[in-house]
Amino acid sequence: MSRGQVRNATGDTFFAWEGEVLVVNILGKPSAAKDAIGKPKGTQLKVSVTAAPVAGKATDHMVRFLAPQFGVSVADIVVVFGRENVNKQLRIKAPKKLPPVFTQGTLSF
Repeated sequence: MSRGQVRNATGDTFFAWEGEVLVVNILGKPSAAKDAIGKPKGTQLKVSVTAAPVAGKATDHMVRFLAPQFGVSVADIVVVFGRENVNKQLRIKAPKKLPPVFTQGTLSF
């Protein structure tokens, strides 16, 4: 799979399913006041974390924050690209639950 195909995996939304794997495009906000899942912005989901953006530490913190939100272990989340960038894509293997933002507005076409 080429990098271009990975980037377009979610089409015109911020997430897509590939079998049991949830692919999520993230717009990260490091050094935030609190860890939080925000609202979608275009084809990305805003996620704020308190960690500073130093050598991928904010992304590592984000993965640790998101794991319980999806009911998975940290090992079930793979950073496809963007480990040291605010634009990133995650692959979450078999999430057992979804944060509310994933169910809001999914019924309107």
